[in-house]
Amino acid sequence: MSTSDKADSKTIESLQNLAHRLRILSIDATNKSNSGHPTSCCSMAEIVSVLFFNEMRYKLTAPKDPANDRFILSKGHAAPILYAAWAEAGLFPVSDLDNLRKLDSDLEGHPTPRLNFVDVATGSLGQGLGVAAGMAYVGKYLDSADYRTYCLIGDGEAAEGSIWEALNFASYYQLDNLVAIFDVNRLGQSDPTSLGHDMNTYKNRLESFGFHALVVDGHNIQELLDALAEAKKTSGKPTAILAFCKFPFINSKTFKGKYIPGIEDLEGWHGKPLGSNGPAAIEAIQKLITDLDVKPVPAAPTESNLVPVDASSIKLSDPPAYTKGDKVATRVAYGTALVKLNSDRVIALDCDVKNSTNSEKLRKIDKLRHIECFIAEQNMVGVGIGVGCRHRAIPFCSTFATFFTRAFDQIRMGAISQSNLKFVGSHAGVSIGEDGPSQMGLEDLAMFRTVPNCTVFYPSDAVSTERAVEIAARLPDMCFIRTSRPNSTVIYDNDESFEVGKAKVVKKSDDDKVLVIGACVTLEEALTASKQLAEEGVNIRIMDPFTIKPIDREGIIANAQECGGKIITVEDHYPEGGLGEAVLSAVAECPGIIVKKLAVPRIPRSGPPTALLDMFGISAKSIVEAVKSLN
Repeated sequence: MSTSDKADSKTIESLQNLAHRLRILSIDATNKSNSGHPTSCCSMAEIVSVLFFNEMRYKLTAPKDPANDRFILSKGHAAPILYAAWAEAGLFPVSDLDNLRKLDSDLEGHPTPRLNFVDVATGSLGQGLGVAAGMAYVGKYLDSADYRTYCLIGDGEAAEGSIWEALNFASYYQLDNLVAIFDVNRLGQSDPTSLGHDMNTYKNRLESFGFHALVVDGHNIQELLDALAEAKKTSGKPTAILAFCKFPFINSKTFKGKYIPGIEDLEGWHGKPLGSNGPAAIEAIQKLITDLDVKPVPAAPTESNLVPVDASSIKLSDPPAYTKGDKVATRVAYGTALVKLNSDRVIALDCDVKNSTNSEKLRKIDKLRHIECFIAEQNMVGVGIGVGCRHRAIPFCSTFATFFTRAFDQIRMGAISQSNLKFVGSHAGVSIGEDGPSQMGLEDLAMFRTVPNCTVFYPSDAVSTERAVEIAARLPDMCFIRTSRPNSTVIYDNDESFEVGKAKVVKKSDDDKVLVIGACVTLEEALTASKQLAEEGVNIRIMDPFTIKPIDREGIIANAQECGGKIITVEDHYPEGGLGEAVLSAVAECPGIIVKKLAVPRIPRSGPPTALLDMFGISAKSIVEAVKSLN
């Protein structure tokens, strides 16, 4: 490893004193809250000191300025030292640390964007590096800016596969503006980590993933400065700093609980305040501090003209252009809409199914605005969250709807992070046909309905799909758009307007006997059923919900009451948590309304789409039988 110009002794001394000060503040805050992870903070004190008071460039008056360097604390349980760093930098009074984990304080147990210096929520381990990679991608390829991204990772969370997905992604895209720092302190929560202090294996693995890997003594200020300086000089690949000890091995190691007498490097102290050991620990560390009068001042970032994306102005450059009665798959209309959105900050991400989801349409016109994440759905979601941070872009993540289930943890953390990520799940339900149940999205509506502040769209034709994409791009929070594989009949005029939470009645008469609510594939089945029933003298009203969350409660109740209080829901989804249960919740407090649900009742199988719709009770034939059973 090459070395930078040696820092002057005063800088070294000052950064070391600050590291000790951060230890003391972390121990004190967790003791006062009787909760937290002081030993996890102590192992990374020098790393945080060097980053916040020498390496990173940021405006203290605007922690989320687009030009600032980024920092992601992937090991979110070490939040107290992050809070202490910002307090020491002068963002807020040090006395506020006394409110750690209190009900009326935003200094929560793990970081969330309630704080103006936190970009994303962390704490569910193994996710920070994917987010950081998304930020770095935007910095290098979209902003063409010189801000850098730093991600501090615990060695315990390095067991998560999502970390290695992110490492592979960062290397593939040559994100040389990204630095992943591993705090190799050897101890997990209940046991030592699998690799302990086996730095040869760590280094070899990271190099095999395409990183420039540096092993340093994580408590040596000069070595950390040298490593970060080398990272800046490294071109064409990201850097990983393994904070442990230098080659050849010496006895100076990065230890959990570093400098705490009687606790350093001992098991059994994860997630525990020091309690009665706290005062003695603070006194011992205070004796190591030589001078705090001289404190390094964080450097300001390069001035830039980076401006936040104005999502409210995003719209389709041209309206939908379809002919009623044409057959167009909603997944195809999604790709068409992506291309038509009038912003070069709309970004598509996909997991090697872009030719199925149709996100490849955007790739064909601008490769940099389409991020191929390969078959790594968890990382795609993490990268997407990072892409949207600081209002730099509007990310759309697409894959088969069923594959989002493996990334649910990232999705829920995206919600806690107040992300603007848009999810598009294609190949929904048994209507995909012969591919079979492993490919069929049958849980997706239930999953996304549980996510706070997530709007769930289920467009029924190409026109409504384009409008769903347009509306989703403008919404500040997360969204899910469910698209389907089969071609669907265009039922709306191109100038039809759509709103979140407003359903469309697509067929009605003055003597409708039942309100049937379906979407996309099942809406078409309902329309087919209505023709057969009309020949038998029975009229039904048909409603397209457009959004499942929020659902049009008022519209459903009003139309149901006009149809004798009878509702049938029909959905290409399992019975639990989908359209039927959304409707049931909407009418739960309304007496005189009954709901009959038609849904896929069991694990399906391969077969022709039409045969599967019939086999699992959501075809036109099943709707006719259900209507007759209510009359």
